[in-house]
Amino acid sequence: MNADSLRAWPRHLLALCLLVLLAACGDRPAPGTGFAGLGQEAVGFKQVERGRALQFPADHGQHDGYRIEWWYITANLKDEQGQPWGVQWTLFRSALRPGDETSGWGSPNVWMGHAALSSPDGHQFAETLARGGVGLAGVQAQPFKAWIDDWALESTGGDGVDRLAMRAAGKGFGYDLALAADGPLVLHGDRGYSEKSGQGQASYYYSQPFYQVTGEVERDGRKIKVTGQAWLDREWSSQPLSQSQQGWDWFSLHLDSGAKVMLFQVRQREGKPYRAGTWISADGAATPLRGNQIQLDEEGSTTQDHGRKVPTRWRVRVPDHGVDVRTEAVQPRAWMGTSFAYWEGPVKLTGSPGGRGYLEMTGY
Repeated sequence: MNADSLRAWPRHLLALCLLVLLAACGDRPAPGTGFAGLGQEAVGFKQVERGRALQFPADHGQHDGYRIEWWYITANLKDEQGQPWGVQWTLFRSALRPGDETSGWGSPNVWMGHAALSSPDGHQFAETLARGGVGLAGVQAQPFKAWIDDWALESTGGDGVDRLAMRAAGKGFGYDLALAADGPLVLHGDRGYSEKSGQGQASYYYSQPFYQVTGEVERDGRKIKVTGQAWLDREWSSQPLSQSQQGWDWFSLHLDSGAKVMLFQVRQREGKPYRAGTWISADGAATPLRGNQIQLDEEGSTTQDHGRKVPTRWRVRVPDHGVDVRTEAVQPRAWMGTSFAYWEGPVKLTGSPGGRGYLEMTGY
């Protein structure tokens, strides 16, 4: 079956086939597998190792042999009236078995795209799925391009990811944005080796948190000019969680001082969460943050969304860098009711210093 005949399939049938292939990693996985199965033993897959030097532009591309990776953009935007908007563009590659990409249906890869648009008035999202090897989805490093169907994130100059065009659309919404970085790439953890547990689970992880954004969002047929900031996250691994971890809370914050901060906690079924992060100065210098340098506290405000209770207000403190802020969801009902469901949306910051950012919460 070629790509043209596959495109003719009804979308719901293609989605059903792909979800059957992914059935081992459900929205509520069996105990011992973690959120979306990311705690499953990764027998036969390549392992993340400390000391591997990240190489660019090659590492902007896909990493066959690892089980899971993603290309992830979140953007905090404002329209001409000053109203806040949020945009998400994500492409996931999930390998059903170890091995390199091949052409045709023998490919081990399944691709999944998520897109979302948030505003104070609502949250809209879409999901699209594709089998690897037949031309419907993929990533190339030089020149950079990541795509699934007609959603795309691609370079508009040079071999890297400094300047990108980003587009996607779902029912009743869409966006077409230009991203231009005015700062360097940032490696998290130990030069890109990012631990996720006390038992050694880890990913390779880097970001480009310095994008300036211009373009348009579209909602219910109305096009709206927007500007703002965006953040690219790149991760790949084969088992990023331990079997006892159930989900995570992840923050990417643009501070009014010009600094950035990435923080996460991975929640355990029992015991304290595993915390880590990165302090990023305005000039792009990165300093790893250990768990004891980070304080994350739910502020008692939860939102009931799609049958799940999620904490949509947090107090975030990094005393060593003078950060003591409260984050509040721009749109509390920002549940992503996708194949592996989670909450993700823009947040506003009050406190010292102010700013804006994005929050992702999984496993609730």
